[in-house]
Amino acid sequence: MTELKRTFDAVADRYDAARPSYPDGLYDDLVELAGLEPGARLLEIGCGTGKATRPVLERGFRVVCVELGGQLAARARRNLAGLDAEIHVGAFEEWAGEPGGFDLVYAATAWHWLDPTLAYRKAHGLLLPGGHLAIWSAGHAFPAGFDPFFTEIQAVYDELGESYPGEWPPPPPDAVPDLRAEIEASGRFEAVEIRRHVWERRYTADEYIALLDTFSGHIAMDARKRRRLDDAIRDLLASRADGTLRRHWLAILHVARRSA
Repeated sequence: MTELKRTFDAVADRYDAARPSYPDGLYDDLVELAGLEPGARLLEIGCGTGKATRPVLERGFRVVCVELGGQLAARARRNLAGLDAEIHVGAFEEWAGEPGGFDLVYAATAWHWLDPTLAYRKAHGLLLPGGHLAIWSAGHAFPAGFDPFFTEIQAVYDELGESYPGEWPPPPPDAVPDLRAEIEASGRFEAVEIRRHVWERRYTADEYIALLDTFSGHIAMDARKRRRLDDAIRDLLASRADGTLRRHWLAILHVARRSA
């Protein structure tokens, strides 16, 4: 896992271009549930290219970011130029930090790369009394009526020895497990609130292949397999009148208050 989480740095520009932004409603919920006031100081774990940083800054908050990848951090500095963001390059687990210095610690599609035992302890120590931890990720969602393209392409993944690890289709958005039990089990956070956000985007074949180029499993895939997969995606979408697919996204926002 250590090597996989470093793969994103090699595709920083592609990541910035292809990965979607999170919906505005998610940030509205974040501000509400964490009780954030203008001027609050936030710490972001794994800011990437700043996808989840700019919307927070634009709401009047100050953000300190810790990003493992130097290329990702460089892109974030360009994207956030002129805004109240401070970016440090390094592993969150090793960052000295400022104990008790933040109103909110948050991670957008980055928390799952961390050792949870260490991460909860460190986040707790970095927060002011009464501060909050927020965690969310953007993942593939499969609501009722999801695009049949994704069932069709599974045959190619099976052929390549890259089969989906669970039952098909995956559970719908309201049945995807959340992190409530894990957060509470840490013993360091309480009053966990959860909000789910589902949205949809359309992709051409080239756009979808570009998106896949930003996922660690696909980046690490053998080049021969990637060519076969890319060809299959193009063939399937070439048979459609508009040449596009619909992909749904799910973000499960968790906000929890720091325990005394």
